[in-house]
Amino acid sequence: MSLNLSRSMMTRKTVIETEHGVVAAQHRLAAMAGAEVLAAGGDAVDAAVATSFVIGVLEPWMSGPAGGGAMMLWRADEGQALALNHGMRAPGGLNVADYPLSGQGAAGDLFPWDHVEGDRNVQGATAIAVPGVVDGLGQVHGRFGRMPWAELVAPAIEHARRGLLVDWFAALVIASCTRELAKDADAAALFLEDGQWPTISGWTALADKRLDQSRMADSLDQIARHGARTLYDGDLGAAMAGDVQAKGGCLSVDDLRAYRAEFHDPLSFDYRDARFHVTPGLTAGPTFRDTFEGLQASSLGEAPGPDSYAAMACALKAAYARRLDTMGDTGESPEAPGCTTHFSVVDRQGNMVAQTQTLLSIFGSRVVSPTTGFLMNNGIMWFDPVQGRPNSLGPGKRCLMNVCPVIGETGDRRFAFGASGGRKIMGAVAQLSSFVTDFGMSLGDSFHQPRIDVSGGDRLIADDSLPAEVLERLRLEHKVAETRRTIFPYAFACPAGVMRRGSLNSGCTEIMSPWGDAISEDMTRDS
Repeated sequence: MSLNLSRSMMTRKTVIETEHGVVAAQHRLAAMAGAEVLAAGGDAVDAAVATSFVIGVLEPWMSGPAGGGAMMLWRADEGQALALNHGMRAPGGLNVADYPLSGQGAAGDLFPWDHVEGDRNVQGATAIAVPGVVDGLGQVHGRFGRMPWAELVAPAIEHARRGLLVDWFAALVIASCTRELAKDADAAALFLEDGQWPTISGWTALADKRLDQSRMADSLDQIARHGARTLYDGDLGAAMAGDVQAKGGCLSVDDLRAYRAEFHDPLSFDYRDARFHVTPGLTAGPTFRDTFEGLQASSLGEAPGPDSYAAMACALKAAYARRLDTMGDTGESPEAPGCTTHFSVVDRQGNMVAQTQTLLSIFGSRVVSPTTGFLMNNGIMWFDPVQGRPNSLGPGKRCLMNVCPVIGETGDRRFAFGASGGRKIMGAVAQLSSFVTDFGMSLGDSFHQPRIDVSGGDRLIADDSLPAEVLERLRLEHKVAETRRTIFPYAFACPAGVMRRGSLNSGCTEIMSPWGDAISEDMTRDS
């Protein structure tokens, strides 16, 4: 799978420890916006709000105001973790009969559900679910935020007014979905030139072209001035619903008005000398817990090696099997491009946020709401179109998400981890957490350590930089495919995390992410 790639190239990211707050995000400028909020005296929650809105502008194909997800929080004063679910819902007016099976076998993209005629559950306005991320941000800010809401949305407005700079990586991502984007006139107008190729000034030239995100900037300005609920109860939400219905979808004003994100007690459990807090319910949190229950009795050794990788592979395989049997997620192609992002925040007081947010597929439904400028989700694809199953499609239902934000504690260290990458997410977060808790690895060492993935089909995907003895051990029990960590596409999940050791904070992102970075608040002075 990686025969063309250099064997001598090395990629590393620098990890620093600082007494200042840190934001780790999959876009450097989004992390910078959050770090600037921390430098201005904001709470980790304030920084998370700013980071979330900015990354929705700068990675519009990954997440945004029309998406959903989940958040884990750590409140240092109370010494408590808290979970927030802002996942998407199926519209109340959804009619299952509008999604007839084609009889052509399994569909493509993220889930091998039976194929629906015209891909109506995957692409276009009929794939759009009720978004949740903005209400979630509004609720968590109302509870813990210290800075004015409008000031936190302002950086995203500024970036949208300027427009996303289309560098080589942005052009590559857009090119990967050009054919689908061309099917929606408003998506084509935003991302493509002449409906055929991505906006770019040339592969060898300095990037100077930008997306016209002025409509999105106007919508974000309304959210800044009128609050999060304007997307649900106000004119902005009504305009978005009207756009979706005009394109054949069923998202309604009533759906938006009825939507509420939900706070929950976390799913907390002990593992050896560590303690984890994850999101409960229809997320990957319960599967994360099952993985560590499977690891509990295993002898892992003193450093990652054949024993630990073999034990992790077995624990992950069993945990995923239980997820498939009891939670309704019946599979996802490991090659499919997930459209998700994750960022983590720690402030000077030790408060933490781990936020995963998504449009689901890359570019979501590939539909742009022309009035709002928002790229819309395709959350309906999360449901099985066959009736009578645990996750079957139905009106008003919440769906099973693969997100897995986690707060972990071990000794004098606490960390907030998460990742993007569909069903690859949970396994990556579990391995990073094990590297830290089982072997005492630093944040930087854990993020640079090679990983495996067992989330799809009957194959185990292994980083080909793993030692030969590890690969040989894995082959004894699994069908192993070796591959290289690359910039695009990602063979493994794309994590981001922060750690606090005593009073020192650090952060790191996926080492192959060309945009991802961890920024401390003192670094903003030189920006």
